[in-house]
Amino acid sequence: MVKLQGSVPATIADMRSLGPAPADERIDVTVFVRRRAPLAPHPLNVNVAQRRYLTRAEFAAQHGASDADLDAVAAFAQKAGLVVVERRPAARSIVLSGTAARVSAAFGTAIERVEHAAGISRRRTAPVHVPPELDGIVEGVFGIDDVPIAKPHFKFSKESSQAALNASMPLGAEPADAQAAPGFTGIDMARLYDFPAGLDGSGQCIAIIELGGGYRTSDLKAYFKSLGLPPPHVTAVSVDGGKNSPSLPWSADAEVMLDIEVAGAVAPKAQIAVYFAPNSEQGFVDAIAAAVHDDVRKPSVISISWGAPESEWTDQGLAAMDQAFEAAAALGVTVCCAAGDAGAHDQDPQNGTPDGLAHADFPASSPYVLGCGGTRITVSGNTIASETVWNDDPATSATGGGVSDKFALPSWQADAGVPVSINPGGHVGRGVPDVAGNASPATGYRVRVDFLTTTIGGTSAVSPLYAGLVALLNQKLPQPVGWLNPLLYGPLAGSGAMRDITSGDNGGYAAGSGWDACTGWGVPVGSKLLAALEA
Repeated sequence: MVKLQGSVPATIADMRSLGPAPADERIDVTVFVRRRAPLAPHPLNVNVAQRRYLTRAEFAAQHGASDADLDAVAAFAQKAGLVVVERRPAARSIVLSGTAARVSAAFGTAIERVEHAAGISRRRTAPVHVPPELDGIVEGVFGIDDVPIAKPHFKFSKESSQAALNASMPLGAEPADAQAAPGFTGIDMARLYDFPAGLDGSGQCIAIIELGGGYRTSDLKAYFKSLGLPPPHVTAVSVDGGKNSPSLPWSADAEVMLDIEVAGAVAPKAQIAVYFAPNSEQGFVDAIAAAVHDDVRKPSVISISWGAPESEWTDQGLAAMDQAFEAAAALGVTVCCAAGDAGAHDQDPQNGTPDGLAHADFPASSPYVLGCGGTRITVSGNTIASETVWNDDPATSATGGGVSDKFALPSWQADAGVPVSINPGGHVGRGVPDVAGNASPATGYRVRVDFLTTTIGGTSAVSPLYAGLVALLNQKLPQPVGWLNPLLYGPLAGSGAMRDITSGDNGGYAAGSGWDACTGWGVPVGSKLLAALEA
């Protein structure tokens, strides 16, 4: 057996072993295989109108998994007593199912049950191994572990939450509490950031990745009625058994509703597809692949408001998701990711065990996504009077941002002035974020979740805000914006498409003129961004 590179198990804070997993426990495993052929380098500074994107069918045929590779994994599964559940050529994966005993024997790793802060989970105790005939074919094996990996990047406003709770209506009552909490809506932020007028996202699909929680149609109807808009067309897509499962307003439901309500208010005529998956590395990998390669709904932009410090992922997980984002770039799909809510260290001491180091949040640190940081605004009338880096508390309520430990400095970011990491032995890697928007809970977003109207902030709100903006741009442009990063750091620099944020810090890095590791290039001037892309 050959050890699979990058499959060393991630460490879990405060973990306690409960002994071996039951031998008869059923496990579904996603086996990730190599591309049929490598992707050509993406053209960096080509005008949007001249970009050549692959269709999803073309991508599957040219860069998906080959039948021979999937057949090789299926043959291995049969010998090991595992069942092939599903083949996903475009996503380069095959799902196998079997008992814990057979999965453990097939992949040469022991499996235990562990107790930790988030509950009880299944965990590998050693790297994954594959037989020699699969060496070089298999690039990742996910699902033996089901440890929750990511956190939603939203923050409640304590004051407004209590006010909303006091003012909220009885369960099932006719909604009339739309003004029970302060805060901005997507419509407000679109006006403040001068999003292009006369556009509504028609013809576009916004994909949203969720690793828990759910939405209530009655809440969406009530919320958008309060905005004077019809509710958007929302579809729940199940991945790995994940489902739309609303429960309580302080659960992951708050993330789901924030994402839908912000994106839907900015682009009310866009279709919204919410991909629900279990909160595990397998669930995250499969949900991203499902959205990127969805040939039914064909999303042109993806919003992801879940993440975790780079140090908490396995290398195979980072690689699988980064390659999915690279595929999105080839397909013309823009991916927007929240940069984190616990400052430069990205480890909230209330929710974990900080290691004292600064961390970039993944997936925002992937070079193929638009990392979305946070600001705090002061508004006078219908204009922003001042805007600074969001830093209400550098450990628990501040924008993520910094320097990646996992991804090298991209060529298109070489002249941006990415600083040396503040960690010992500082280095320069991919700088995060790329852009920013209002995120402080103190100046947050008014949302309705589980019959409660409240105010929520966090970089979670910035990702769907940009996703809505991209849907507007895609509606107007001759073809989708796609991978925006090389344009932001190249032709768009100096175009006035972004307004620089020069004041504040995130507990590790300071804002300044031009790009910085707190707010990237700053906040959007939507109409100028559209004009610059059209030019």
